[in-house]
Amino acid sequence: MRTDALLWAPLLFLAVAAAYDDRGAFNPDVRQETIGQTICVRGYTKGIRPSANLTHGVKQMLLKRAGRDHAQAFEYELDYIVPLALGGHPRKLENFELQLRAGESGARRNNRIEAKLQCLVCSGQMTLADAQREIFENWQTAHHKYARVKCRHR
Repeated sequence: MRTDALLWAPLLFLAVAAAYDDRGAFNPDVRQETIGQTICVRGYTKGIRPSANLTHGVKQMLLKRAGRDHAQAFEYELDYIVPLALGGHPRKLENFELQLRAGESGARRNNRIEAKLQCLVCSGQMTLADAQREIFENWQTAHHKYARVKCRHR
């Protein structure tokens, strides 16, 4: 890891934490009492996902901010800090991040825990707030904690 990345990491975390605290990363339409009409409805995230034009622009901006070459774009996925499936805001810049596609910290693994936490919320095994906190604080820890938990579908 480059030295300047080590210096910026704590500042980035504080900025993300501030967004989390003021609910900038959250969709105000998704609350515990509305999960039956929002995140627990099949196709919900597809219906609120922003256009490819918007997400492509955000990805390019984040690549530039991170000092990455545009040729490296295929190595990264534009991801949500709080996923749409857990009530993340679909268009707020505070809710976007770049994530490597492959590896232990990769987007593929992250996507699996997002789906598991959504299932746990929608089956009543976990509250929305708990799932949001778990994914926001450290999705890798959440993966280790919940990957083997059986989700009881309703």
